[in-house]
Amino acid sequence: MNTENRVIIVSGLSGSGKSVALHALEDLGYYCIDNLPAALLASLIDEVTRPGENAASRIAVGVDARNSRENLSTLPDEILSLQASGIQTDLLFLQASDNVLLKRFGETRRRHPLTTGDSDLHTAIKRERDLLGPVINASDLLIDTTRLSVYELADAIRERVDRRTSRALSILLQSFGFKHGIPTDADFVFDLRCLPNPYWQPELRSLTGLDAAVGEFLDAEETYLKMYEHILGFLHSWIPEYIKVKRSYLTVALGCTGGQHRSVYMTEKLAQALGDIHDSIHTRHNELGNN
Repeated sequence: MNTENRVIIVSGLSGSGKSVALHALEDLGYYCIDNLPAALLASLIDEVTRPGENAASRIAVGVDARNSRENLSTLPDEILSLQASGIQTDLLFLQASDNVLLKRFGETRRRHPLTTGDSDLHTAIKRERDLLGPVINASDLLIDTTRLSVYELADAIRERVDRRTSRALSILLQSFGFKHGIPTDADFVFDLRCLPNPYWQPELRSLTGLDAAVGEFLDAEETYLKMYEHILGFLHSWIPEYIKVKRSYLTVALGCTGGQHRSVYMTEKLAQALGDIHDSIHTRHNELGNN
């Protein structure tokens, strides 16, 4: 294979959206195969990239808990071997909260692949999390689909995964509200709840951090600007270290109480500043319904 080839391995919990991710990649022109034994990964790539009329240069492979524990434990080494040969290889892991997984299985009436006659769905989900531990630890990008629609997940695959170039660090800045829970897919979490809150200004309450009036209010607050400078300085210091160790993805979460004002504006303000230096900057506002 040459360096123009791309391999994306999609793994995750049953019900977290692996099929959606693979379908999105298939629509983007990837040769997709699901439920591959991890030990056959190298053989598959050799086969489908063999020169010829039907040779594939972009491949997506689904690897999940239907593999044996032994096969899953070898996956990190298989990926390192592919990367050492010059192949751009990303390991994407999808997860969701237990409550959401239970709801999804209830709605679809599908059987969890790890359920047995003497175990219920709760037990199967817990067992699957344990079984996929080595895969989670080796993943390049973790996406929590608890609050993502299938369309939002497909968009994330297109924007963040497919469009990432081989040497680029894809950075996602996402706002959230602490009252809805901390995103579990974040590498860094910053708490902005100590800052002045536009919510208490009647004329700003119905607006969001995307509105100019909210930005003007926050930019007039010394503590907000101080927090912005500190976070920006932190990211300027540590992003090069992530690049140095060849990390592919970095997710930064910025939270306020409701995820409407302070965190949204901080996300946009940081994205604009970082965008002057780094090419692959993405934003998501978890509480605004426009992920």
